[in-house]
Amino acid sequence: MELRKSPDGGWGWVIVLVSFFTQFLCYGSPLAVGVLYVEWLDAFGEGKGKTAWIGSLASGVGLLASPVCSLCVSSFGARPVTIFSGFMVAGGLMLSSFAPNIYFLFFSYGIVVGLGCGLLYTATVTITCQYFDSRRGLALGLISTGSSVGLFIYAALQRMLIEFYGLDGCLLIVGALALNILACGSLMRPLQSSDGPLPEKTAPENVPDRYSIYNEKEKNVEENINILDRSCCSEEKRKNTLANGKWKQECLLHKNPATMAHTKEPETYKKKVAEQTYFCKQLAKRKWQLYKIYCGETVALFKNKVFSALFIAILLFDIGGFPPSLLMEDVARSSNVKEEEFIMPLISIIGIMTTVGKLLLGILADFKWINTLYLYVATLIIMGLALCAIPLAKSYVTLAILSAILGFFTGNWSIFPYVTTKTVGIEKLAHAYGILMFFAGLGNSLGPPIVGWFYDWTQTYDIAFYFSGFCVLLGGFILLLAALPPWDTCNKQLPKPAPTTFLYKVASNV
Repeated sequence: MELRKSPDGGWGWVIVLVSFFTQFLCYGSPLAVGVLYVEWLDAFGEGKGKTAWIGSLASGVGLLASPVCSLCVSSFGARPVTIFSGFMVAGGLMLSSFAPNIYFLFFSYGIVVGLGCGLLYTATVTITCQYFDSRRGLALGLISTGSSVGLFIYAALQRMLIEFYGLDGCLLIVGALALNILACGSLMRPLQSSDGPLPEKTAPENVPDRYSIYNEKEKNVEENINILDRSCCSEEKRKNTLANGKWKQECLLHKNPATMAHTKEPETYKKKVAEQTYFCKQLAKRKWQLYKIYCGETVALFKNKVFSALFIAILLFDIGGFPPSLLMEDVARSSNVKEEEFIMPLISIIGIMTTVGKLLLGILADFKWINTLYLYVATLIIMGLALCAIPLAKSYVTLAILSAILGFFTGNWSIFPYVTTKTVGIEKLAHAYGILMFFAGLGNSLGPPIVGWFYDWTQTYDIAFYFSGFCVLLGGFILLLAALPPWDTCNKQLPKPAPTTFLYKVASNV
């Protein structure tokens, strides 16, 4: 069943709407987990480093499992994956309300909810890209704000639910809200041709020659049949007590045209076995060749100095830049800020400013006179300085201003694909972006526990946020040095390997 041309509108706007609400419903609680983090500290009495693992797993597992998520969406489609993942997110949130200890939360909230969010993110982005071509940037920008709006609303919503129904009641209600993802998923109609013929199962004999990608001389089907003939004859030789000369005569009868009519069925069976064996051998060689090509391309990517610096920068950015969205509420409590002074939750400020940052930074990246790589470096440096200033903030107003700055520059996620494209080229974007997202997930998982362990060690957040700011600044300066003109390799094409096309001619009856 072939996909239609992207309509760039029509039902595509329904896809944008339901994808927005899907990200809103699935990412709202995990991104606003800082409100729950304070309650979990009081409920279980564990250290800040150990408790921080819950939120960091919820954010990092989905990125770490991004290759698996992509495979699931490409295999089953966006609609089934969205409905299944909706059950995962809702079930994980509801299970978390019955958690007897913090280790249960690692599984129910960290892994189940985190993996569900990763699957939903991949599904929404995939189906949106299918429905949009010329307006794809606008569509992706609209659905990506769903998570930021969810952070803004869920931060206040979860605090209110905790006051009225307690922590367990809050998680049950939030989990029930997540069931609306099922309704969103049901509207994700796949973009398929309604009048196209049903796909025909691919049999070895029906594989056309155009799918063959190898070009080295191999044994043809007739030679494979001869091998089977020899095997058959050797088996008969072991079982037969006739004379050697007579045995040779019987083997030659297989090739005699006069006797072919009497042995048509065995010969047909042998031919099919030979074809299938030959096809499996070529398929195995093809997979091995693709694996070698993938490894070679990965090595070639890391030979690009800017890409290597970008990989270090994204890892350090997520180690140092993610903890504020999780820990800012506890930072305010540790700074003896009174609850009466809270006009708006700090996490809500981060959320709304992240939305603004995504939109404005994305617009700036479209101007031709702005170098997106240097723009990204600037966001890292300013954000690192803001993180280093958090220990100096002792009032709600100061913390709110720093939260707004951090939230705005966290919106640099919207220009990260631009930076990756500038670094490696559009043809290597998918490969490079998958590698970078894996290490981003690793940084998300490690950042909050490291900051929490610093607090457990020193009983203050000062050294923890100095460490976070140093990580982000270090990543920014490494990327800046790699991108300066003497080392600038952004506009240089990576050396193309010599074409090593191997063309296997797959046996076919067509």
